[in-house]
Amino acid sequence: MNYRTGPREQASRECLIQFANIESPALAGKLIGQKVQWKNATCSLVGRIVSLHGKNGVVRVKFKKGVPGQAIGTTVELIS
Repeated sequence: MNYRTGPREQASRECLIQFANIESPALAGKLIGQKVQWKNATCSLVGRIVSLHGKNGVVRVKFKKGVPGQAIGTTVELIS
């Protein structure tokens, strides 16, 4: 969906992700601790789901490196 933002800055290492079939915090809470992977033609980034964000099933994913702007709005794969 987007980067995690604050009043003055955005965290490019943390992204907010919403999965298609998850619409409640109870279902999204079961995903905490699992890994996701974003693939591009040239690179691949792996991140971990660390917490919930809001009440609509959105999760917060933390990556080791910053996520490029091309990744916003694209799909990710749930690894485990």
